[in-house]
Amino acid sequence: MRCERMAAVRLRCAGLALLLFAAVCPVSSMDVLVPQLINALNGSIIKIPCTFTSCYKMDSSKFAMNWTYQETTNSTEEMFMTYKNKILPLKTEKFGDRVVFAGILDKNDLSVTISDVQISDEGIYNCYVRNPPDRIQGHGVIQLKVLTELPPPRDSTIAVAIGASVGGILALLILSMVVVKCVRRSRKPELISDEQKIEEEGKTDGEGGIEEGTKQL
Repeated sequence: MRCERMAAVRLRCAGLALLLFAAVCPVSSMDVLVPQLINALNGSIIKIPCTFTSCYKMDSSKFAMNWTYQETTNSTEEMFMTYKNKILPLKTEKFGDRVVFAGILDKNDLSVTISDVQISDEGIYNCYVRNPPDRIQGHGVIQLKVLTELPPPRDSTIAVAIGASVGGILALLILSMVVVKCVRRSRKPELISDEQKIEEEGKTDGEGGIEEGTKQL
């Protein structure tokens, strides 16, 4: 009985472990991370990044990677780099020796670098990854656009002029408000003094009338 209970407990533990592993690391656990678009200047050196995440540690004997190029989405893919127990750049007529591996396998970095970028290099770059026991093949797609000249820098003169004009208007508004307040404050004492004068004159007139009345009596 004890042996049967121990076997049942072990089976339950193994089942729970499998469930937890499936929850943490599902079948489609691989993600390939790439930028959607890269701009490169004609004649420059450009790095095309590709990294991946996986629940499984990379096994060099099973791991596989392919880099391909295609001019358009409907064009045939041309492989220019692969991995078979080691990185193997494929010398193609298009790239020659201009493509080198620039990643770090231990960090799941599969990036490549293209030197002396040409207008003809513009197109789609595919990064394929297989990392058994992951059942799916990871795939990253990067669009490379080659520029013949750098885009002009953004003109900040207009923004500066607008900011200066707005600042000037605000300064004028604040100054006008201060002037209005000062004028109002200066007028209040004048009004008070005028009222005091009127009151004093009224008092003197009343006193004079009273004195005349007494004299007539």
